[in-house]
Amino acid sequence: MDKPGDLLLDIQHLHTAFRVGDDFYDAVDDVNLTLKKDEVLAIVGESGSGKSTLATSIIGLHNPTNAKVTGDILYSDLNLVGLNEPIYNRIRGNDIGMIFQDPLAALNPLMRIGDQIAETLVYHTKLNKEDREKRVLELLDQVGIPNPPRVFRQYPHELSGGMRQRVVIAIAIACKPPIIIADEPTTALDVTIQAQILDLLKQIQKETHSGIILITHDLGVVAETADRVAVMYAGQLVETGSVYDIFQHPTHPYTRSLLRSMPQADSDDDELYVIDGVVPTLKEMQVDTCRFAKRIPWIPEEAHEAHPTMHEVGPNHFVQCTCYKHFHFRDEPESTLTAQTEG
Repeated sequence: MDKPGDLLLDIQHLHTAFRVGDDFYDAVDDVNLTLKKDEVLAIVGESGSGKSTLATSIIGLHNPTNAKVTGDILYSDLNLVGLNEPIYNRIRGNDIGMIFQDPLAALNPLMRIGDQIAETLVYHTKLNKEDREKRVLELLDQVGIPNPPRVFRQYPHELSGGMRQRVVIAIAIACKPPIIIADEPTTALDVTIQAQILDLLKQIQKETHSGIILITHDLGVVAETADRVAVMYAGQLVETGSVYDIFQHPTHPYTRSLLRSMPQADSDDDELYVIDGVVPTLKEMQVDTCRFAKRIPWIPEEAHEAHPTMHEVGPNHFVQCTCYKHFHFRDEPESTLTAQTEG
């Protein structure tokens, strides 16, 4: 049972729209999510599904000239939507830490590593220079970087990709924020380093009791790391549930298709499953019908809701649209439907 203070973030009816020509189009469309202490919430989906846009909406990184964010992002009774920059700057880094997808782009190439980590401490703490340096060395050690005094004086280009990612994590956790957003933290890293980074995030969470939002398209990472999963497609959530629900009882056609497209060690099939079609563009997303319908054309039109809503198919397991009741893969007989919907 959740304790009253467990809720860290409450996102309600969030819309993030970008300007295309003279109009705005939703890249995040009516998203509702919560994040609790000690929880890893994974947000998964293909590129273009709105995952990173959701993350940057939470931390307020969109230019209001070209983007409109509406709805509610509630943190400690404060609505982050529409905050002015001075207040948001006090929250970024101190209350919400962000681990960016590309550490080389996130780090300043002209600043030493130690100074970049210390910058967060200068802004959010009253530590003197000596204590800040001590804290930076502690952080470098905490994220598993060997010889912290040496790395303190180095520049980003002198470090490997895995080391740079650790530095970005050190910056994100410098002030021990209760919320950490990790946007594709293991992209472009080899498998061994990926495992180390994920272990590091788990260790940090154990020490700080933070809630982590993990943005990824890697379902293997989700299976190892997440507690709860939100599946995004074309700017909308199409399925949410525990990691067990999503992997053992996937229900939405998109979720099932994503899982089927993963390589299976126990399969004799040499060909990977490929989902038909592509994620729609921003303009193509502006429809009230099921946005995944075009990618499963063998499912009849009447199987989809005209205005799809979320349905609870199990305890805290929600699925968008009624098409899940009629879905089968193209190479499966329709007779498999009964077993799937009853299961």
